[in-house]
Amino acid sequence: MYFSVLGSGSKGNALYIESGKTSILIDAGFSGKEIARRLAVHGKEMARLDGLFLTHEHNDHIQGAGVISRRCKLPVYANEGTFRGSDKKVGKLHKRVEFETGSIVDLQDLQIRSFAISHDTIDPVGYLISDGKVSVACCTDTGKVSYLVSRRLNGCDALVLEFNHDPMMLKNGPYPLALQQRVRSSHGHLANEDAAVFLQSLLHENLRYVILAHLSETNNRPALAHESASAVMDNEYPVDLHVATQNHPTDLFFL
Repeated sequence: MYFSVLGSGSKGNALYIESGKTSILIDAGFSGKEIARRLAVHGKEMARLDGLFLTHEHNDHIQGAGVISRRCKLPVYANEGTFRGSDKKVGKLHKRVEFETGSIVDLQDLQIRSFAISHDTIDPVGYLISDGKVSVACCTDTGKVSYLVSRRLNGCDALVLEFNHDPMMLKNGPYPLALQQRVRSSHGHLANEDAAVFLQSLLHENLRYVILAHLSETNNRPALAHESASAVMDNEYPVDLHVATQNHPTDLFFL
C-alpha cells in the first residue's frame, strides 16, 4: 500500500491511497487542476483514480470534488448528511454512492470503513482503509476523541491525525473570541497536546508512520506540533513521524 497527504490545512485537504490496481482520494479540498499537479509529483494520474471519499462538507475538503467526478467519471462516496450539506457546492456528480456511517465499502483491492467523529458539520467521518494486509487511518477535523474513534484507529499501520492548534497561539492570536471557542469546542479541532495524548494511546509495534495533519497556519507551527508528538514517542515503538503541510504533498509512503 502507498499513501501521500497531498496537502492538509484550513485551505485544502486531500489524501491519496493506493494498493494493487486500486487508488482513491480521501477528500478533494483543492481545485481539480491542483490535485492533478500534486498527484503528478508522485507520477500518478487523476484519471486513474477509482473513487473519491468525503469526510464532511466543509469547502476545504470538497472544493474539487464535483469537477474531478465529472472530468474523470469518478464515483463519489459519502453518507447522506455529507451529500446533503455539499450538494449545492459540488454540483452534479458523475456517480453518487451513499453509505451509512460505520459501514464498510469494498472497492476492488481496498476496504474502506467510515467512523463517526465530532465536528460542526452534519455527519462527519474519519476512515480506516485496508487492503487486507496493512491499513491507513485518517482522523482530522474532530474536536474530541471518542471510544469509537480509539477502537477504529487502534492497530493501524499508518495514521493521519489532526494536530490543529497550539492553545496559547490560539488564545493570543487574531481570531475573535467566538471563533476561538468554536475551535476549542468538542465540535472543533484537536489541540497539539490533546492529539499527542491520544497518539500515545495508539502506539504499538506495527505502527510505522504518523502524519500530523490539518495544522492551523495561524494558530500552530510545524515545530510545535512535532515537538508535542515527539514528547510521547516510546523508544520501544519506533515511528516515522512527519508533518503534513498546506502547500506541498508529503512523500509517497510505502507499507
